[in-house]
Amino acid sequence: MTHDLTSVRNGRLQINLHTGQWKAWQSQRRFILVLAGTQGGKTSFGPLWLYREVQRRGPGDYLVVAPSFPLLELKLRPEFMRLFDRQLRLGAYTGSPTKKFVFSESGARKTFGDRYDPDIPTQIFFGHAQDPDSLESATAKAAWLDEAGQKKFKRGSWEAILRRLSIHMGRVLVTTTPYGAFGWLKTELHDRAKHGDPTVELVNFESRMNPSFPMAEWERAKATLPEWKFNLMYRGLLSRPAGMIYDVFDEEKHVVEPFEIPRDWPRYLGLDFGGVNTAGTKWAKDPKSGLLYCYAEYLAGGRTAQEHATELKKGEPVFAKVAGGSKSEGQWRQEFTSAGLRVLEPAVPEVEVGIDRVYGGLKQDLIRVFDTCTGTIEQLNSYARVTGEDGEPTEEIEDKSAYHYLDSWRYILSLLLGKQRGGVITL
Repeated sequence: MTHDLTSVRNGRLQINLHTGQWKAWQSQRRFILVLAGTQGGKTSFGPLWLYREVQRRGPGDYLVVAPSFPLLELKLRPEFMRLFDRQLRLGAYTGSPTKKFVFSESGARKTFGDRYDPDIPTQIFFGHAQDPDSLESATAKAAWLDEAGQKKFKRGSWEAILRRLSIHMGRVLVTTTPYGAFGWLKTELHDRAKHGDPTVELVNFESRMNPSFPMAEWERAKATLPEWKFNLMYRGLLSRPAGMIYDVFDEEKHVVEPFEIPRDWPRYLGLDFGGVNTAGTKWAKDPKSGLLYCYAEYLAGGRTAQEHATELKKGEPVFAKVAGGSKSEGQWRQEFTSAGLRVLEPAVPEVEVGIDRVYGGLKQDLIRVFDTCTGTIEQLNSYARVTGEDGEPTEEIEDKSAYHYLDSWRYILSLLLGKQRGGVITL
C-alpha cells in the first residue's frame, strides 16, 4: 500500500506530497538521501523527482538503479512506468539489449517545449547494483537510486554511478529504508549531511506519514518488534541492529585523518588470501602511545603471489610482522614467503577468538583507522550476525566470506594484541 501521489486532471498532472516528500522535492542540493519507513511513499516519489530533473536538465541520458534485478523488475520499473508511460505517455520501454525508456518525439516536445532538440535523444537507462556493467556506459545528467540501503548495493556501484554523473555534475536522489545500512550510504551521505556538508540533504520520514498507511499496523509493529528493528523499518532511522559484531566501533573515536607515519614506527601487514582477490591491511604502531593505526588497505586479483608481494612492499619499510590465512592455507604462506614476504600463521586459529581480540582492541581504545580506508570502515560498520525470526542474533556470521579486510584484521591483530587479563589487554 502506498500513497497515490499523482493524478491527471484536465490533461494536467496533479501532485500531492506529504511533508517528508515535500522537503525532498524542495531541496536544491546535489545529493538527496531519503531515509523512510517501509511503505512511506519513497519509491512512488522517485519518478516525480526524476521527471522534474529531466525537465530542468534537458535532453540527454538519465539513470535509474535498484540493488538487484528482481527489485528492478518487480518494484522500481512498474512505479516508473506508471508515471512516465501510463500517465504522461512520454515514450516506450525496451528491455533488450539495453534496458531503457526512450522519449518519443511527442513526449520530448511535451517535456522540453522550445528546448526540444531532435538530434539529442532523451533516454533513461535502468541498471542494478549487482551488475556493474549496467552502470558503466554513457554520461548521465541525473540518477535515482531506490533501496540503496540494502547490502547488495555495494560501494563500487555507487562509485560507478558518480563517474557517469561527473561530466554534468548530475544530481542524485536516493530513496531507501535504512535496512541497517552502515556502509557507504552512512559514511558518504548520512554522516556528511549530519556534519553539515552543504551538498547533501538528509530527509527522514516515518511510515505513518503516508496517509494510506494504517495506524493499526504502526501500533502492531511498535508493540511487537525490537526497538532497533522498528526504528529501521518503520521510522527510517539508522539504528544499529542487534548482532553487530563490532558494536563498540565508533567512527568519532576510531577513525582519524591520515598523517605521514614516521619511518621508525614498526609496520605490520595482515593478509587474507584468495584466488579471486587477495586483501590486506597495513598497520603501524606508535611506540610512545602504543596505538595501532590501520593506515592502508589492499585488494587485488589476477596476480601471482610474487606480484602481490611486490605491490604490497612498494614504498614500505620492512614489515616487522606479516600474518595471514587460516591454518589450512599453508601453501599460500609458502608462496608469499618464496616471493620475499614471510607470512606467519595467525596466533589463534579460531575465528571467534580472533574476533574477541579485535573487539578488545577497539574497546580498550588501542586501534585507529585512517579515513582513507573506506572499504575497511564499511565492513566494520556492517559486520554482523544473522538474526533469527525473533530478531535476536544467532551464532552465524552474515555473508562471512565477503569480509576480507576484517579477516586480515583478525590474522594480524591476533599476533599484536595479547590475551585479555582482568579486562585489560596486554601487548
